[in-house]
Amino acid sequence: MKLQTAIILPVLRKIKNLYHWLAALLANVWYGWPSRQLKMVGVTGTDGKTTTVTLIDHILTAAGYQSGFISTVEAKIGRQKIAASLHTTTPGPWQLQKLIKLAANQGLAYLVLEVSSHGLDQHRLAGINFAVGVLTNVTHEHLDYHQTYENYLQAKAKLFQESKIAILNKDDQSFRRLNSQLITRNSRTGKLVTYGIKKAADFTPKSFPFTTKLPGEYNQYNCLAAVAVCSRLGIDQKTIRKAVAEFAGVQGRLEEVKAGQPFRVFVDFAHTPNGLRQVLRAARPMVAKGGQLIVVFGSAGRRDVSKRPLMGQAAGQLADKVILTADDSRDEPTAQIIEQIARGCPRARRIPDRREAMTTALRLARKGDVVLLCGKGHERSLTLGKQEVPWDEKQITAAIWRKISQDVVS
Repeated sequence: MKLQTAIILPVLRKIKNLYHWLAALLANVWYGWPSRQLKMVGVTGTDGKTTTVTLIDHILTAAGYQSGFISTVEAKIGRQKIAASLHTTTPGPWQLQKLIKLAANQGLAYLVLEVSSHGLDQHRLAGINFAVGVLTNVTHEHLDYHQTYENYLQAKAKLFQESKIAILNKDDQSFRRLNSQLITRNSRTGKLVTYGIKKAADFTPKSFPFTTKLPGEYNQYNCLAAVAVCSRLGIDQKTIRKAVAEFAGVQGRLEEVKAGQPFRVFVDFAHTPNGLRQVLRAARPMVAKGGQLIVVFGSAGRRDVSKRPLMGQAAGQLADKVILTADDSRDEPTAQIIEQIARGCPRARRIPDRREAMTTALRLARKGDVVLLCGKGHERSLTLGKQEVPWDEKQITAAIWRKISQDVVS
């Protein structure tokens, strides 16, 4: 059975990918190849895509350009904002080309697109030539689909086959491999640009000093990626620095909940080992002396199982209290997912009901503590079994705290 699966699944995937390629071709023709009417910027990577995409658009807008973007959180076409309705990063070919056509019709000069490995592997972006392609990082994620890190990396690399300028993170483990491919391969890439913090690169905090409201080293990388893109697009340094300094962040990305509680609470979309590790590191300096860092998270069902204990390990190493709970379990038992995460953090508390887990965290927290609610971020639903229930982490957190406060008073 395993041998049959190993043979059949790749064949089925190739057939499915051929379907997506044909759909992308037809969608391009139907909408008149709209991406040719504006400059496209593609951002791919495991973590940091949404923040980088939104910041690039913010800088371009500050520079006086008509700009838009399509991200996991939303699409912004000129002044129109369209909320994301699916748990996907890159829309299907027809929806994608429709949005690009809308951008072209509104006279946008630039459209910044968040690009997933699935979208690249499935040819959803076929027919789009990018002025700039940028990579944030490539860490452990989506191995349920790609099977190996190498396959995952090669899917990401497809973006640069259709990019005139390739911008890579020199500090990331993917750099050496991608750099050698860009040098040796006869691709459309005409120029390689690098950014980084630890290694010498074209754009570093020393070569291009800037200030940002965004906490954490990972956001330094996101800012540098955006700086590199906009610099290569011809935006002057003064405009870039001012825009980066003013950028307030993205919905559901280390977003603070202020409901009158005497401690700090943040919601975040972190759902990978690296993402969780980075946001925990960013939150640690916010904890007062003698305070505790409390994290609540789970892992999506029917997705990459191998990352679960790694997420538990990250939380166990960097948080003082760890509470494991549901996160889009789908038809996989939540308790089973939790136990797989707990292999990396045996001391974690297990509370399958997410609202109950959040309530426990808020009841445990004291003045000076920081509570991180990870995994849902901007999303507006929670999938349990076949049921998709409305879910707004910020609103639910505020409601929980109001009830806790009322209970204390009464």
